[in-house]
Amino acid sequence: MVSDLLLRNASTVITMNDMRRVQANVDIRIKGGVISEIGPNLAEGTAKIVDVAGCAITPGLVNTHHHLYQTMTRAVPAAQNASLFGWLQTLYPIWARMRPEDMFVSAQIGLAELALTGCTTSSDHLYLYPDGVRLEDTIHAAAEVGLRFHPTRGAMSIGESDGGLPPDALVEREDAILEDCIRVIDAFHDPREGSMCRVGVAPCSPFSVSQELMRDAALLARDKRVMMHTHLAENDEDIAYSLERFGCRPGQYAQDLGWVGDDVWHAHCVKLGREEIDLFARTKTGVAHCPCSNCRLASGVAPVRAMRDAGVPVALGVDGSASNDAGALMAEARMAMLLQRLTGGAGAMGPYEALEIATRGGAAVLGRDDIGQIAVGKRADIAVWDITGVESAGSWDPAALLLAGPMKVRDLFVEGRRIVDHGRIVSFDLDRALKGQAAGVARLMA
Repeated sequence: MVSDLLLRNASTVITMNDMRRVQANVDIRIKGGVISEIGPNLAEGTAKIVDVAGCAITPGLVNTHHHLYQTMTRAVPAAQNASLFGWLQTLYPIWARMRPEDMFVSAQIGLAELALTGCTTSSDHLYLYPDGVRLEDTIHAAAEVGLRFHPTRGAMSIGESDGGLPPDALVEREDAILEDCIRVIDAFHDPREGSMCRVGVAPCSPFSVSQELMRDAALLARDKRVMMHTHLAENDEDIAYSLERFGCRPGQYAQDLGWVGDDVWHAHCVKLGREEIDLFARTKTGVAHCPCSNCRLASGVAPVRAMRDAGVPVALGVDGSASNDAGALMAEARMAMLLQRLTGGAGAMGPYEALEIATRGGAAVLGRDDIGQIAVGKRADIAVWDITGVESAGSWDPAALLLAGPMKVRDLFVEGRRIVDHGRIVSFDLDRALKGQAAGVARLMA
């Protein structure tokens, strides 16, 4: 780590601090991975200088829902035009053939794609463990790439023979699931400020685990003081399954099993009703909004405006790269803004609010107050966007990046370490990882 770094002469700094300030022509000093000073014409001293003239600076974006292993199954022909349940049933048999090395390299590729689009922190939801796969296959990959990581130990325990959606070969015993949750939390979870790895507990969904596992997982997570994550209310099929199987809507299901609170966040929530939105607002239960995936699978448009107005903590997620089929978080933020305008009118969401959801919003949903903003004392997770190019040409507001701005960063810093340098990943050998992934994809296709 460079102990003293000075980002010199930023054209625009969108701080997302408590006052939501946008500053012009300022410098940012980084010491020991923390932002130590912001202002014009800061003394250079012994700092290494990074010239950011002509650039806009934002906090690093925060991705709160992903399935990194799916970067190996993008655009599978048989799944291209399916909705959620059919899409899953097509892909489960392919995913069942994945190996530990596949999980490692797919995590590298997925995190690199996120980094190039401004993301400095990502969660991951790994819920299938074929052929000796373990959660740390992704944790080690994230450490090599250099992104801040929130891996969640997912699981499926109800197979087709018991009325669930996944094939029996991909489900696990529930006692083994809970034991492994304890193992990975004890081995890898770091609750301290500035942590690079925090582990969560994440049974996959109401249609792939039992109510007993959901309840036990919540008790375990709270005993270990870690966060909880799952899928909820993703589409009409999801609602119908909940009503038929449990006799209630997903929000009631979550409440009955202990899955509401500020230590919980749910992915999608496309079909939340008014009472469920009010429940999540009262309990500060978070939502990971995944607009591109929801469009791709024709799940619908989540009621983000209603959630935000009610006080529900909302963040963004790219979801898996088999349902998106991209992992570009800046594009996700733009899509979130556009969809709310489409359903709620031109004034429903502006570019600053969408960017706030992608930064501060993600940090809050993941239970972090040390990232998500450019402010003295916060971790130095910083995205640098070149606004001198064709994407921003003619823009009257350089801070309105989601209306007129680049979708890929020039530079990216995590904990003060440079991950992207002038559009290139420099923290690990991306070309080698791409070759490794290509070999794994060829094997899965064969």
